[in-house]
Amino acid sequence: MKKSSDQLKIGNKFFNSRLMLGTGKYKTTNDAIQSIKNSECEIVTVAIRRLPTNLKNDTTSFLSNLDWKKLWLLPNTAGSQTAEEAIRMAFLGHELACQLGQEDNFFVKLEVISDPKYLLPDPLGTLKAAEFLIKKGFTVLPYINADPMLALHLEDLGCATVMPLGSPIGSGQGISNLTNIKIIIENSSVPVIVDAGIGAPSEAALAMELGHYRRQRKCCW
Repeated sequence: MKKSSDQLKIGNKFFNSRLMLGTGKYKTTNDAIQSIKNSECEIVTVAIRRLPTNLKNDTTSFLSNLDWKKLWLLPNTAGSQTAEEAIRMAFLGHELACQLGQEDNFFVKLEVISDPKYLLPDPLGTLKAAEFLIKKGFTVLPYINADPMLALHLEDLGCATVMPLGSPIGSGQGISNLTNIKIIIENSSVPVIVDAGIGAPSEAALAMELGHYRRQRKCCW
């Protein structure tokens, strides 16, 4: 078992792996299952909008084929254009977690994206949804632009992490706003997770190096 100082703490949960694995781009269900197992990740994020709300008779999704005693579900609100839509998706995500035996799982990756062209997160909608969900007991991981002040506001609200984009979703442009992300890391006392735009192993390595940058400045991780 790793020392707690080496673990990733999000809310009141500790994780040995810092890898979060998405599930939206696999060609087959079996590909998703094998990738999750081989990665040895502990956090699996799923888009609630793409999943059945009742898993009792589910035969099409990969969820029933995974060991949820070893994995932690991270529902995301992808596809939500307003705060209200995202809030609804968050509650559906908790219901899904309960069906998988994780009744204490109130995690949500919060995405409010009203921009259909560049898929940039809506800061006002994100703040509104985050404030409501935190009051309802959710552990909120918000996807945001690399805006240091917005990151601080969300942390002050009680968000468990901040997730600034490296560049727009699907662009593959890598980390195009390095200075802002470094400022977010330096100012934050919650985990900072670089999200979106990473399209090459070297860019993923740069994101991990930013974690070392944080440790050098004696910030929490």
